[in-house]
Amino acid sequence: MPTAPDKVLIDLETRFWQALVAQDADAATGLLAEPALMVSAHGAMKFDHAAYRKMVDQGTTLITAYEFSDMQVTFPNPATAIITYHVKQTLKSRKAGDITVEEMNDSSTWVRAASDWKCVMHTESPVAQQMAHA
Repeated sequence: MPTAPDKVLIDLETRFWQALVAQDADAATGLLAEPALMVSAHGAMKFDHAAYRKMVDQGTTLITAYEFSDMQVTFPNPATAIITYHVKQTLKSRKAGDITVEEMNDSSTWVRAASDWKCVMHTESPVAQQMAHA
């Protein structure tokens, strides 16, 4: 059972993913620092709320479902939290409608400003496919 501070961060991360599934750019940007950073298969990027809104509204891929596991939270100091987890995400191509499922290892760094936590950095790395040994 997560501790109360851990649960707060897990709930925030979950709210962010729920906003992605709902394509709710307002809810998502409300949880993001400005600017924020992201590292993914698309490279490293720095973006403000307007650029993030454009990604949500016009991006080529939509997240339609997700499932978290192995969530861990650490607090390097009282105003910083880092959450890591495994996510199985279902993606849909906006134009073609093709469905793919990916497994990723993600991390998010959250900072507290006043009483609100904001995500300042998110990373995602594909889970390496395990090779069968003969």
